[in-house]
Amino acid sequence: MAGLKPLLRPVVRRIVHTIALVTRPMTLGTRILITDEADRVLLLEHTYVPGWYMPGGGVDTGETIQAAAHRELLEETGLAAEALSLFGFYYNTTASRRDHVALFLARDWSRRVEISVPNREIRRIGFFPRDALPEDTTASTRRRLAEVFDAKPVSQHW
Repeated sequence: MAGLKPLLRPVVRRIVHTIALVTRPMTLGTRILITDEADRVLLLEHTYVPGWYMPGGGVDTGETIQAAAHRELLEETGLAAEALSLFGFYYNTTASRRDHVALFLARDWSRRVEISVPNREIRRIGFFPRDALPEDTTASTRRRLAEVFDAKPVSQHW
């Protein structure tokens, strides 16, 4: 979508979501919380939606949720997690009334591929201290970080 004019992106995004609603009874996605040795969190900014997010994406047909998390992490960041720990499942009404997200935690990781940023999907990527997140870090990302690091009550909603 990066090649589309900015005014067309929301229209194309809505068409894609509408097709997904018609063809899938439920959608399932992943997000992966990666920290480095300084306890900074890895966030990225996509080219097709505003805000900073944890890496992640949709689960493909025939793919396990863990495999999707590993695949999305590698595709978006070039990182490979040694092990993923499931933190929680969430109902995500932001995308649709059919969307669910699994949040995985990964402390041990290694760089497998060098990702050139910006590219057609990722505008920017970086590790950030939790007290100095980018201003437009999404509210859901901030809530998940508070649940994981500050022992805030875990919500059922993304």
